[in-house]
Amino acid sequence: MRLRTPLRRHQSRRYSGLVVGAVAVLTLAACTGSAEDAANDDKGSSDAAPVAAAGSNDEEGDQVTIGFSAPAADHGWMAAITNNVRDLADQYPDIDLQIAEGTNDVNLQISQVETFINDKVDAIVLLPFDGAAMTPIALKAMEAGIPVINVDREFDDANAARVTVLGDNYGMGVSAGQYVCEQADGNKDAVVAEIAGIDSLPLTQDRSQGFEDALSDCGLDVDARQAADFTVESGERVAANLLQAEPKIDFLWNHDDDQGIGVLAAIENAGRDEFTMIGGAGSANAMRDIQDGNKVLKATVIYPSTQGADGVKLARLLLQQKAMGDLVEVEVPRTVQLFAPVVTSDNVDQYLDTAFES
Repeated sequence: MRLRTPLRRHQSRRYSGLVVGAVAVLTLAACTGSAEDAANDDKGSSDAAPVAAAGSNDEEGDQVTIGFSAPAADHGWMAAITNNVRDLADQYPDIDLQIAEGTNDVNLQISQVETFINDKVDAIVLLPFDGAAMTPIALKAMEAGIPVINVDREFDDANAARVTVLGDNYGMGVSAGQYVCEQADGNKDAVVAEIAGIDSLPLTQDRSQGFEDALSDCGLDVDARQAADFTVESGERVAANLLQAEPKIDFLWNHDDDQGIGVLAAIENAGRDEFTMIGGAGSANAMRDIQDGNKVLKATVIYPSTQGADGVKLARLLLQQKAMGDLVEVEVPRTVQLFAPVVTSDNVDQYLDTAFES
């Protein structure tokens, strides 16, 4: 989960235009058919721009060695990050993946990257436990000529990474708020509640800010809010307190589907079903509940657990001197920010296969 400084208020009106380009990068190994089409269209034109050769970025290329390090898999989303990376080993025989054991010990993670540098890997994909603490060792790798792909939690220095792959915490809040506005359908008296994650984390602050900004566009605000700890136990405890304090709720946004297991348990124990619940992060169990349609949970907002795998695929393209499919640009972009779509019963089949298990 990304740690950074919260964005400014009142950005939701222009936000939708900013994320359109991010949708195109969710599939990083897309074929270069658009380049072929452009070449065909421009036959006979002396001033046509050069285009990439036909073929797929998935075609086997030069063997590359990529080191990967991430925090411990103590959360469903974080476990999926590393599992999705492991899956690439079978998909791409030209990648030699060196996966370090997940750790929440910053000194151990620094040591893992030191080992990658000493082993002269071709690239390092790093989801830092602490972005600031891992910045110096990432800079050292870059200075050694080893490109670093920074995933999710940003370094303090932009020079510490060649590519940064990010989710969108503010965008999660915007998506959740826009969904509430659509469902409220002009009801300015709708009661909106929020169960956040850890309040001291910038990622939680970003999610809440995006939610507040989007609600303000339709004349709503957050009427009741409590913070949990991204755990099942905290979700159940906090939700029980919130439900006891609020006799009527129309919409409830819970930031995290792992803690959402506890939130749903508290809702069932209280016998409450008068409101619509929206989840966060996009777990498979939440999506299955949405599919079944027999709980208050009707939607969830995705925070992609594909970021680590996307980082490895970008590293492969970078090392093999390939560009991203469907982009005219011949270099891998410096920053890729993934979209935060809302999953409902209408589109759940599209996202379930890549969802993580809580």
